Amino acid sequence: QVQLVESGGGLVQAGGSLRLSCAASGLTFSSYTMGWFRQASGKEREFVAAISWSGGGTYYTDSVKGRFTISRDNAKNTVYLQMNSLKLEDTAVYYCAAAVSRITNIPAGYAYWGQGTQVTVSS
Repeated sequence: QVQLVESGGGLVQAGGSLRLSCAASGLTFSSYTMGWFRQASGKEREFVAAISWSGGGTYYTDSVKGRFTISRDNAKNTVYLQMNSLKLEDTAVYYCAAAVSRITNIPAGYAYWGQGTQVTVSS
């Protein structure tokens, strides 16, 4: 049974930082592209970042470039999202997801999803 468990969310002031983690089990983690998505209240789920199986390739949505960094540790079956210079508009539930395909920003390309972790940025 595949499980993706996110952690690290919370309440932070604008300009602050958080690091999200996603621990995977039940799959050959090093074979999967990993992605982070987010969904703000009343909005559709949107792509944030993705990383290739090796960690050699990354892809970000424009709104987080230069502020967020995705990374992975295949020995620990964990993917991370370092979020710096957080803005009010970053408030959302953040989900990690696993895809067998190459890096993609399309939710339908991801086979497995975590339950999400809430990130709230306050002024």
